[in-house]
Amino acid sequence: MSGFLVVEGLTRSFGGVKAVDNVSFTLAKGELLALIGPNGAGKSTCFNMLYGVLRADSGSVKLEGQELIGLKPRQIWRLGVGRTFQITATFTSMTVVENVQMALISRARRAFGVLSSARNCYREEALTLLDLIGMRPQADRATNVLAYGDLKRLELAIALAHDPKLLLMDEPTAGMAQSERRALMQLTADLVRQRHTSVLFTEHDMDVVFEHAHRVLVLNRGRLLAEGSVEEIRANPEVRAVYLGGGATFEAAHA
Repeated sequence: MSGFLVVEGLTRSFGGVKAVDNVSFTLAKGELLALIGPNGAGKSTCFNMLYGVLRADSGSVKLEGQELIGLKPRQIWRLGVGRTFQITATFTSMTVVENVQMALISRARRAFGVLSSARNCYREEALTLLDLIGMRPQADRATNVLAYGDLKRLELAIALAHDPKLLLMDEPTAGMAQSERRALMQLTADLVRQRHTSVLFTEHDMDVVFEHAHRVLVLNRGRLLAEGSVEEIRANPEVRAVYLGGGATFEAAHA
């Protein structure tokens, strides 16, 4: 295989159950790749192995030729991999801009004795990132009063703080209203185009997947069931059966 991100034979078992079973795929530079599948398909386990949270039983994950298996999450982060989570992870006691500043300070490996000494550090850079995601007017708001959709956008700004080459987004639109989902994924698609960032994301909303993904991977019971373009996945009878039962179509499910 050749590609920007190359995953080969990725496997992880819990007891006698193979949560991820010999999964292989590639991700190109500047590609928006969706990883979908029913609950329990192995999507989150796969993500956790890619980011070093879980150790693979076997297999290889190479980013631009460098092996990631065996590295810790902070080491993978340093190599240019960002991540967002199903449940937002922000500092609720800080303002919006301070959350982004903390990510920028971490990237620069700077340390401060008290928070006040860091208050103005990288503020302009943080405001630029907030402007990118449309949240600059909320920069000095407390994070704990934000709407959930805004928390998701803030988490994206935090993930972008170290200018990642690869962004892993685990159900980025979970818990959001339909209009918020589409807005967030359109923002992500714009970033892919503008920054040539590679994105791997999991998602249950097929409307979001079909509207924005360049290519789709389908997991079922830990194994790669299908991969291809949106059109190919729409037409795949095995994928339709796994998601909906019988021979129903995706279009019927979302009519």
